[in-house]
Amino acid sequence: MFIQALIAGIAVGSVYALIALGMVLIYKASSVINFSQGALVMIGAYITYAVVTGIPAPLWITIPIAIGLSALLGVVIERLIFRYMTGVDLIAVIMVTLGISFLLEGSTTAIWGTLNYSFPKILPEMSFSLGGIHISEVYIWSFIFSMVILIMFTLFFKYSKIGLRMRAVADNQKASISLGIHPGKMISLSWAISCVVATIGGVMLANIKLLNLGLSGIGILVFPVVILGGLDSIIGAVLGGFIIGILGSLSAVYAGGLMGGAVDQVVSFVILLIILLVKPYGLFGTKETLRL
Repeated sequence: MFIQALIAGIAVGSVYALIALGMVLIYKASSVINFSQGALVMIGAYITYAVVTGIPAPLWITIPIAIGLSALLGVVIERLIFRYMTGVDLIAVIMVTLGISFLLEGSTTAIWGTLNYSFPKILPEMSFSLGGIHISEVYIWSFIFSMVILIMFTLFFKYSKIGLRMRAVADNQKASISLGIHPGKMISLSWAISCVVATIGGVMLANIKLLNLGLSGIGILVFPVVILGGLDSIIGAVLGGFIIGILGSLSAVYAGGLMGGAVDQVVSFVILLIILLVKPYGLFGTKETLRL
């Protein structure tokens, strides 16, 4: 039972880390805490479902189309909304992200309704057993895809020119302008990448569970991951995802019968409160000193 819970926690935690990466990217680039990330996960999964089931073409054609549409959605959100919110109070920006979340959820309901959908089979079948314990292929592929994507983005930010420019904008926008970097383009790109990783995470979750409006709730579950790792730390997002995923899975197995359902969500927010009290900048977050 322990091994099963641990494996499930690692798989779900890797997806948490992937989705948290999108929130970290937006915060690093524009200091926006994106509370609409869960809705982006949901709408990305629905877009992929619509493209895969609606276009009679192989997956190697339909999946890139869905990812491209998700990236375009991120650019549109940044260009039409956040481009004009420079210098606005933080609470106003947070309310706007919540408004975007409600808008995306309402649009999804209007288009697809409130029914549950079984996501098409897009992952190759495989069977794996460890010590007589069968491991679901969905968990295996979720972990593999999440880790590959996280490694790719780590290399992208460390070695590519565009990645270095994005890091420069995140560190100091004024200095990056003096070096000939256009901050607006980099911020748009960060929103596009955030929507892409949200879509991939949504597809993984839809394969683990079902495709429905409840996927948007992942945004609230991922928030403790971001706070635990640090709002501006990619490494922290990865580590925080695994910690929250594993602890949530173990608590669901060993305490679920005593406390009822959704105990994993309760544990996530208990960890969030402890981190805010003990280490408010997270495990790897940058400490800021403000002069009053």
